[in-house]
Amino acid sequence: MHFQWYPGHMTKAKRMMQENIKLIDLVIELTDARIPVSSRNPDIDDLGKNKARLILLNKADLAEEKWNDAWMEYFQAKGFSCVKVNSKKGGGVKSIHAVIQEACKEKIERDRKRGILNRPVRAMVVGIPNVGKSTFINALAGKACAKTGNKPGVTKGKQWIRLNRNVELLDTPGILWPKFEDQSVGMKLAFIGSIKDELLQRTELAAEFVKFMQRHYPGVLAEKYETSEEGEAYAVLEGIARSRHCLVRGNELDLEKASALLLDDFRDGRLGRLTLEYPDQI
Repeated sequence: MHFQWYPGHMTKAKRMMQENIKLIDLVIELTDARIPVSSRNPDIDDLGKNKARLILLNKADLAEEKWNDAWMEYFQAKGFSCVKVNSKKGGGVKSIHAVIQEACKEKIERDRKRGILNRPVRAMVVGIPNVGKSTFINALAGKACAKTGNKPGVTKGKQWIRLNRNVELLDTPGILWPKFEDQSVGMKLAFIGSIKDELLQRTELAAEFVKFMQRHYPGVLAEKYETSEEGEAYAVLEGIARSRHCLVRGNELDLEKASALLLDDFRDGRLGRLTLEYPDQI
């Protein structure tokens, strides 16, 4: 199964970010806490060099807490500020203002020495599609400033948002990168919904997800769907289809529907808190 998605608007978005980076003091990068490295666009490190950096482990409520803590340590050891957040429910969002000031204290001090007072910190918010940037911005601003949606590619252009007199945010569209060198990265991005489902063989993707669960979280699928999770992945999908009455005409099992159900249950946290990659593997 080959994973790739890089529509034309992403090239345009990347160019726009490169043009605006000179205005920026801080790059706030959202990652998905379930796959903190695979959900980082490698181009961002190049774009954000010489800028203060803040990494947010978003959707931290959907990932295992022990791995959230391990990932925080991993990023902090690399010199990034790092915060766990749950943008949808507002968890961790209140601490962000203080972290922004701390991450930019050198810039604020430089301004003060030059007699420039009260110039707001300008932060660019970046991340891959469907990682929750717009939801985060709305939570931080306390009002709906950015369009949100549970499909990748909702934000298409840039917009400046003034949070308060201390911080201005530049919201940017979600961008991937032109080629996944490691297809397992593409697969994990597909699991969390950052690649459009319509471009994928969903049943094949769900079968790969079943294999992951069998290896790392044995028993979870059996308990959730009251079916056996032993044996071949497609047999497990058939069991899920049977258990959830996913049928087509003639009482045939509908594996496509069962696959969509399984992936939606994972993405929405209905399988419990799951982490798909670990710092000791990087």
